[in-house]
Amino acid sequence: MAGDAVYLTREYLLQLQADLQELTTAGRRDIAQKIAEARSHGDLSENADYDAAKHAQELLEIRIAKIQTTLAKAQVIDSKDFPDDKVYILSRVKLLNKKVNKAIEYQMVSPEEADFEQNKLSVTSPLGKALMGKTVGDLLETKVPAGVIQYEILEISK
Repeated sequence: MAGDAVYLTREYLLQLQADLQELTTAGRRDIAQKIAEARSHGDLSENADYDAAKHAQELLEIRIAKIQTTLAKAQVIDSKDFPDDKVYILSRVKLLNKKVNKAIEYQMVSPEEADFEQNKLSVTSPLGKALMGKTVGDLLETKVPAGVIQYEILEISK
């Protein structure tokens, strides 16, 4: 992964574009209404509703700016762009946790798409870094808060 590029799947790019559209239209409109309503309550110096609405506006604008920055640097990637005999971004990897003798499957993704609940593992995470470039049958170790865990790569797919 080179330079400042942000590598995204086409699906995630489309999701970000939809999120940005929603935030810049309905999101901003809703915040403006909350601010206007809070202003109507009088003295702004001791108006908790106004302060909360302005804070929500600030958080919304930060989120919008972050999405815009990500989209400006986005480079769409496709799993077909990478070989399937080694672990690369967008690979699906089935691992055997040797410590508990349990298999788990991850999809390797960019940090922006990482989602532990969906088993989307960032290529920049400790385990992600250890997996990159490995092949089926390889053993690897990674440090976690509970110690060192050894994994065996059982399967690589797209």
